[in-house]
Amino acid sequence: MKTPPPAFTLRPWTMDDLDNLVRFANNKRIADNLADAFPHPYTPEDGIVFVHAGNSDGSQPHAVSQLPGRVFAIVVEEVACGCIGFYPQADVHRKNAEIGYWLAEEYQGRGIMTEAVKQVIRYVFSTYDICRIFASTFATNRASQRVLEKAGMHLEARLHQSICKNGQVLDELIYSVVAAG
Repeated sequence: MKTPPPAFTLRPWTMDDLDNLVRFANNKRIADNLADAFPHPYTPEDGIVFVHAGNSDGSQPHAVSQLPGRVFAIVVEEVACGCIGFYPQADVHRKNAEIGYWLAEEYQGRGIMTEAVKQVIRYVFSTYDICRIFASTFATNRASQRVLEKAGMHLEARLHQSICKNGQVLDELIYSVVAAG
């Protein structure tokens, strides 16, 4: 019988999370599977900027001040050990939201991220006027693909040689789910 994932909560980031944020985000294996906007090494200054104002280039929403929330700490046993957020799109894509996430290595493989993605999907569809949620992942990131598939998202597209990460040209996979009805 499959064991359920450990209990976790999603909540806004606070400055009290800074040490854990930096400790877990400062991991090259995490950064290697995220956009280059996610810094490595991940410094306390990066964490402060993220908690107060999003990432350093200003392209992300404020992690703390979003109401209703759009960027959440994933908290297991009082430890902020990951992040999940969604980003409503603009203009003709305004009925879409992109979801992004990462989880500390020592918490991976327990079903936490799959459940967090499911929760965020439900939250977005019930709170916002969004019809489609999508996520992209590197073709080399099989663990993230499994998370998205287990969360009910479907492979929608493979963009050939569309990503350059660490000097390597990779395919990008786009997963999506649409609102029922």
